[in-house]
Amino acid sequence: MRPAILTWYKTFSWASIRADLLAGITVALVLIPQSMAYAQLAGLPPYYGLYASFLPPMLAAMFGSSNQLQTGPVAVVSLMSAASLEPLARAGSEGFIAYAILLALIIGIFQLSLGLLRLGMLVNFLAHPVVLGFTNAAAIIIGTSQLSKIFGVYVDEAEHHYMTVINVIKSAIEYIHMPTLMLAVLAFIIMAGLKRINRKIPNVLIAVVITTVISWGIGFQNNKKIDISAIMDEDTISIIEQFNKTTSAIKELSEKKTLETEKLREVEKKFGKNNAEALDIKLSIDKISLLMSEYKESSSEDRRILRSCLFVAVKDGDQLKFYIKDKLPLDLKSDGRVWRLRVANTPIDKNTMTIMGGGSVIGEIPKGLPKFALPKISLAVALELFPTAAIISLLGFMEAISIAKAMATKTGQRLDPNQELIGQGLSNIVGSFSQCYAVSGSFSRSAVNIQSGALTGMSSVFTSGIVALTLLFFTPLLFHLPQSVLAVVIMMAVVGLINIKGIMHAFHAQKYDGIIAIISFVMTLAFAPHLDKGIMVGVGLSLGHYLYRHMKPRIAILSKTKDNAYRDAELLDLPRCEYMTIIRFDGSLFFANTSYLEDQILERISVKKNLKHVFIVGHGINELDATGEEMLNMLIDRLRDRGIDISFIGIKMQVYQVMQRTHLVEKIGEGNFYTNLEQAISSVYENLHLEGHEQNCPLRPLNSY
Repeated sequence: MRPAILTWYKTFSWASIRADLLAGITVALVLIPQSMAYAQLAGLPPYYGLYASFLPPMLAAMFGSSNQLQTGPVAVVSLMSAASLEPLARAGSEGFIAYAILLALIIGIFQLSLGLLRLGMLVNFLAHPVVLGFTNAAAIIIGTSQLSKIFGVYVDEAEHHYMTVINVIKSAIEYIHMPTLMLAVLAFIIMAGLKRINRKIPNVLIAVVITTVISWGIGFQNNKKIDISAIMDEDTISIIEQFNKTTSAIKELSEKKTLETEKLREVEKKFGKNNAEALDIKLSIDKISLLMSEYKESSSEDRRILRSCLFVAVKDGDQLKFYIKDKLPLDLKSDGRVWRLRVANTPIDKNTMTIMGGGSVIGEIPKGLPKFALPKISLAVALELFPTAAIISLLGFMEAISIAKAMATKTGQRLDPNQELIGQGLSNIVGSFSQCYAVSGSFSRSAVNIQSGALTGMSSVFTSGIVALTLLFFTPLLFHLPQSVLAVVIMMAVVGLINIKGIMHAFHAQKYDGIIAIISFVMTLAFAPHLDKGIMVGVGLSLGHYLYRHMKPRIAILSKTKDNAYRDAELLDLPRCEYMTIIRFDGSLFFANTSYLEDQILERISVKKNLKHVFIVGHGINELDATGEEMLNMLIDRLRDRGIDISFIGIKMQVYQVMQRTHLVEKIGEGNFYTNLEQAISSVYENLHLEGHEQNCPLRPLNSY
């Protein structure tokens, strides 16, 4: 299969270019606000979503195999990126951004390698029930992660996601910023309403434009830079000073821990892990970690108190003085607004503190295209990120190829999964050189693309072009876009990921599939924000069940029904012949299940005292390894020692060839291999029943009547 770009010329015409241009513009109108929302979900500044929408859509379309797949920031990959990076650095910090770009590079290399090595089949390790359970849980996690932006409150991330949600709800009960909530509700009404009227209307863009204009008109964001002397509350000032001390101490300890860790690596490299100097350094690192933990707990509590402080402003000449809302002197009149301190994880600058009297907006977006540079590569961090990168790679690719296949059924296009891996890999690799975080195929934007009439991947090229124009000329227009509106964009987008019917369908298909889907769902929710653990549990269950099924494949004793069909005698309680037994083995014969087959055969024949012949139906045996061959060799000897002969029916060529190479065919006898049951039974029936007393043999062949 060739890259898609080499096939575009076949359909090139002014009509096709026009169709792709219109589709590309339509997708860009959805992509621009959506990408900024997903960047925030990934813990990055919003404009990194635009960076990730610049080159990746074009590259994935050019070097993939699908003509309509739209690549860029997506919800699940964004959430997993944030979850994998949060233990390494604070969300939004320089280190966090560098790691996000490095993660995109690792994901790209992994995907490209799989594609070049034609290993697209590895995606099958993520079984459908696992993905079902995970995506349903991820949709809930993504949706609830936006509640703080909807309510306009600020809380620290807890150890578990459900604890964070509880803290958000508690904070919202104490204080909710009504203008923020109202703009979010308005955006929801516009998007949902326009979607019901006509799906082709760019509802996201219209909601963004309307709410941005309202935000600008009412002065939705109203931040002030103040000196600490403007705070008229000694307790608050004391907490600010205490918070600054602990956060500064955390930073110093973090730097010291980094130096000690590097020193430990050098010592272990020179003298080994168990020398005295290495043990001393480890003890020092443990002490630093303990101190950091204590300081973090203290700073977290101080941050919570400061964020819960509600101030009112009183004009004092040309300046504003800020009093705690419940402590305003009776003789003073406030400006009618409620103000809050902006508190991050860094020390508060007492000379230029930010106090907020409104809601949060996107703010200033750097003008111009992203700078092209080599990602900062740290081998230690790369090794730590690799397991999660592999999961994101497979999950992202599974989402992309599923979307591409769904569209291919409508267009009749042939897809090459390995070529698609190459396209996705290159989009992430080259994207990482232009400050992009990890991307994948988007279901919603691909649907918009095909509905808009896209004929080739040129629509993605036009989409990238529109994003480039936005970065160059239109970023100032996005300044007043409310953060709560982006939160609604995310919540509306992930509703489509919730698929309870899919879990129920899996349950009806096979009970164990439904159970695996439910366990994956529950575990993903329980482990959040550590989403990879939920997937690993699901994958482990799937592989465990697969091995269990193949260790104990189904074995049936066959007999004839009234309509002369061979069916499971134990299941249907059919009469059986005294002198012969027919055993059907539904699985490959390899090291994991040979003992099981041998035990089952011996157990079933032990109850038949007059047994003279065993037929093994091998239609389901696709493979025979050395262990399986050895077991058959010994089984034949044991049966013949008891005067019982053995024959094989319907053995496949690849299995027969193994038997030939190991001389097992000679031992069994060429005449003991048959193509069908009726032929096999007819050849031995008379001899087996010659001196028998069985009156009505249920296996009597038709030609003997």
